[in-house]
Parts: sequence; C-alpha cells; structure tokens
Amino acid sequence: MTPADTPIALGADHAGVGLKTVLRDALRAAGHPVLDLGTDDEESVDYPDFARAVCAAVKEGLARFGVLVCGTGIGIAIAANRDPAIRCAVVHDVTSARLTRAHNDANVIAFGARLIGPEVALEALRTFLATPYEGGRHNRRVAKLSPDWIPPP
Repeated sequence: MTPADTPIALGADHAGVGLKTVLRDALRAAGHPVLDLGTDDEESVDYPDFARAVCAAVKEGLARFGVLVCGTGIGIAIAANRDPAIRCAVVHDVTSARLTRAHNDANVIAFGARLIGPEVALEALRTFLATPYEGGRHNRRVAKLSPDWIPPP
C-alpha cells in the first residue's frame, strides 16, 4: 500500500461526531481512503478511547494521519499526545494546520467542534494533508519531543 493509499483515521467523541462526519464525507469525496473509528452518535462517550484508537492506527501504519474531534479539541489532543509516537495539535485555522505539519511534523490533527465551523475545519484539514514537513532546522526540535531525548549536561 503506498502512502497515498493509506487511510486517514478519524475519531470523535459525542460532541465531535457531527464535525467528524462532515470531515469524513469530504475526505471520501476527495478520494481519500478513510478509517472511521467512531463514535457514530451523540450518546456520551469518553474521548480518550477514540484518541487511543486513532493513534494506534497511525502508530501501526494502518493510517498515514489521524483526525480527532471533541468539543474543544483540547482533551482529545492531550489524550493523543500521551502516545510517544504521536504529535497532535489542536488547530483553529489554516495557518496553524500548515505550521504544525511544516514545523512540528504533526501526524494527528485535532479540532474543537464547538469552536470551529465546518468550512474552516475542512480548509484546515486540506492544508494539513497537503503540507510536507520542512525538516532542516526543525529536525532538532522535533527530536527533542521524543521520550528518548536526553538533554545535554
């Protein structure tokens, strides 16, 4: 499976299910394979469970990127970043989506369904997926995000 054929994993809690559905449908319409890991309705669920599922798919190579949605994006991003293989950022616009890929090599993006409209979220997601990691001067900083990094004496 080539990277372009590798699905994008999506997950959301009950507050984010509506926006997740909009993002999922747009990704599919654009020809992206999608791995929808739930939830599928507005019955109360725990966002860490969906963050864990999406992050496992990214870490195991079953998905090239992850997309998470909860009410603010904050809780689900915190849960995602508990996994040392994940670099997840909450984004609110195209600029933050572009910079988190270009400078942080983020592999998961989080949205707050109560804070961002679907149009802005769609454009931010398109930007996130299209932006390559710049590397170079950012490699040193991204390496310091690793749990294996030991600061010099």
